[in-house]
Amino acid sequence: MADDRWLLEPEAAAPPPVRIYCFPPAGGDPRAFLEWQPLLGADAQITAVCLPGRWHRAEEPPPASLAAVADTVAAEITDTADRPYLLFGHSMGAIMAFEVARRLSPGSLRHLVVSGCTAPRHNPSAYITWSDGNHGQVFAEAAAEFLGLPDEFATADREVQDLLLADLRDDVRIFAGYHYAAAPPLTVPISVICGRDDPHIDRAGVEDWRHESEEGARLHWPEGDHFYLDRDPAKVLDVLRPLTVAEHIEVI
Repeated sequence: MADDRWLLEPEAAAPPPVRIYCFPPAGGDPRAFLEWQPLLGADAQITAVCLPGRWHRAEEPPPASLAAVADTVAAEITDTADRPYLLFGHSMGAIMAFEVARRLSPGSLRHLVVSGCTAPRHNPSAYITWSDGNHGQVFAEAAAEFLGLPDEFATADREVQDLLLADLRDDVRIFAGYHYAAAPPLTVPISVICGRDDPHIDRAGVEDWRHESEEGARLHWPEGDHFYLDRDPAKVLDVLRPLTVAEHIEVI
């Protein structure tokens, strides 16, 4: 029987009081978020969002658009919302999380946490648009530089490159097709985390997240580049953990 689950989470002896739905970056492995669960313990339940065409859904065609993903995930979250929850997304996942938040009815959503991404109105970036317009060796070299892959990757066999970059290419395609539409700001707070040395963002573009919530946005600038959280997830968890405690999630 085909496994078409959008949402993945580790088993828990007792359901934690809060969920954190996590959206991966372009080409990212959603299962990596599950490794955060032991670090959070019983404070919150990590739930990773898995797109069609990835991992257990490898036989499915990739998503048609970022909007289509947001529509479906919002419905999935609504159907499983048995407790208060937060949304977290990194890079392209930040835009997905934002668009999902726009589609959710007020209530159980308590906070949107985004990472490694300028405000939606500045996306897709010129770099993503350029990447989507290039293929073959040019794309492989750009991907190797962006992801910090070994130099040998850029000269690897073309079939190997295509296989390893297939998910990234699909995600770049849907990200490049994103269209920001002006709308009333969210009614939940936004926290933004960006590495100080991230070459793919600019401070002004990050600060514009404040326009997307009635409560503005709280900015965090930890040390690191675009992939700071891979090297030290504590820089994200230190922001998420306080948002999961009782006084932050009481119904107002």
